[in-house]
Amino acid sequence: MNFSEAFKLSGLLCKVSPDGKYLASCVQYRLIIRDVNNLQILQLYTCLDQIQYIEWSSDSLFILCAMYKRGIVQVWSLEQPDWHCKIDEGSAGLVASCWSPDGRHILNTTEFYLRITVWSLCTKSVSYIKYPKACQHGIAFTKDGRYMALAERRDCKDFISLFVCSDWQLLRHFDTETQDLAGIEWAPNGCVLAVWDTCLEYKILLYSLDGRLLSTYSAYEWSLGIKSVAWSPSSQFLAIGSYDEKVRILNHVTWKKITEFEHPVTVANPRIIVYKEVEKSPRVETESLTFPPGRAQASSLFSTQSKYDISQVPVTLQYVKPVTDRANPRIGIGMLAFSPDNCFLATKNDNIPNAIWIWDVQKLKLFVVLEQLYAVQLFQWDPRQPRLAICTGNSKVYLWSPAGCVSVQVPVEGDFQVLSLCWHASGDSMALLSKDNFCMCYLEREEVK
Repeated sequence: MNFSEAFKLSGLLCKVSPDGKYLASCVQYRLIIRDVNNLQILQLYTCLDQIQYIEWSSDSLFILCAMYKRGIVQVWSLEQPDWHCKIDEGSAGLVASCWSPDGRHILNTTEFYLRITVWSLCTKSVSYIKYPKACQHGIAFTKDGRYMALAERRDCKDFISLFVCSDWQLLRHFDTETQDLAGIEWAPNGCVLAVWDTCLEYKILLYSLDGRLLSTYSAYEWSLGIKSVAWSPSSQFLAIGSYDEKVRILNHVTWKKITEFEHPVTVANPRIIVYKEVEKSPRVETESLTFPPGRAQASSLFSTQSKYDISQVPVTLQYVKPVTDRANPRIGIGMLAFSPDNCFLATKNDNIPNAIWIWDVQKLKLFVVLEQLYAVQLFQWDPRQPRLAICTGNSKVYLWSPAGCVSVQVPVEGDFQVLSLCWHASGDSMALLSKDNFCMCYLEREEVK
């Protein structure tokens, strides 16, 4: 495993292009495009204000920079650096911006969710979609890029509109049996749309492409409901994480629950491997010490290394009692993700913040528990194999695969706390992001048997 030097970064804005050739990063109002392989700067663009969001077009030819405070989006071309585009929403304001799957239209959501403006880069035409729903997951595109689902709210009722992305024609429009729709997500095969209700009511609805209601699932009533949702890559399973600290798996044939995964504080099953991160002080050769110590020597003196030990079960995990009289309590399944080969599901229970649970999807059983020293900030699967990268807001990155797990110190000078990470599409490298810097981590490909 090798690491690059650290480069400046602001706002955790660092993204690899879809074709895997370029790396975009932001420093205040500057957008820097680098070659992924040697990290040489290819282009440097200057925006009108501090950049708050960036997104690559699907073909990696354009990149948009959103400045929400100013209500402006600027678009830059990699092929023609002199070409640029500025979209100003004016007094309507701007709260969200994204590309359409064709990479030639930009969808801007105005303040107060009054409308979505569709801007065409080719024809310079503008279209408007009224009544978008004010929710975090209100727009969803099918994986093949042919259709867009949009959550809408009008006359105090929730609706879904399905659009054809090629010409933005309305394909279907139907109301949903939800009190206050919270999010929508297409199955990877683009055949089924999952729609889930507010956290105040446990309800998930499954719709076909022609707007038919295929099934409704509700696990319980009169308690906080759904917190996170994830489709398996094969579209065979839908995992639903909820505030009762359980994950329920629905199957794609009957849309009934086939199992539920509990996240208890004590892991008692002797067949479960529990990896516990433990700190170890670095060995210091006293003969080679100099005073005052050099910078490299000082950082090695004061950095604590860590490794994983296999704990003897039963193991009691670190539990944080949630404050239940406030909104959005830290309880329940806040993160879940399937591995790309469909074999594993990784989950995090927010009131056991230091633990990651990895489930065997084929056997529908718990496989491994990782207990970290600090609260898990993020985990993300390698796009090519069952290998999970984890960061906990310290100067280490952690990797798990069925072969075992490892803790790696990021050898960067200064205070480099890994708050986020993003994999390269090849799975051979990933960008590690801290508050003010980023670096690339290069991995050697493991043989997948």
